[in-house]
Amino acid sequence: MTTAVLALDTRLIQAAGELRSALRPLSRRLRSDPVQGELSLSELSLLARLDHDGPMTPAELARCEQVRPQSVGVPLARLEELGLVVKNPDATDGRKLLLSLTPSGVARVGDARAERTLCLARAIAEALTAEEQDLLIRAVPLLDRVSRAL
Repeated sequence: MTTAVLALDTRLIQAAGELRSALRPLSRRLRSDPVQGELSLSELSLLARLDHDGPMTPAELARCEQVRPQSVGVPLARLEELGLVVKNPDATDGRKLLLSLTPSGVARVGDARAERTLCLARAIAEALTAEEQDLLIRAVPLLDRVSRAL
């Protein structure tokens, strides 16, 4: 173990491991549950990335999604066909095409997020007592700070 790890309270190390174990299935489930509609998970992921990071080239999008550029070609073509994504020339380099969301694409991302948020809220309401729900609500800003520190 490194000196930095040894300096940490063993309770924190144990809690960090338990938190990772608890959040892994939650994260996996939220990402994998199908959202109503005709879009695949990879298509929704591309839309969410463009919504979060703004316009980018297909190669940049593939790099951000940690996939090969060839892997985004078919889903992007479908998203463009559905009118959710549009290609425009880059203002600084006319050889490049930038992908961006159309208003319909922005709405679809918002709908998917809202649906997943409601699903999670229902699960919290069913699984936790009112006191536990309050505790979780108070813990969310703390978890957000930890997430930003990673």
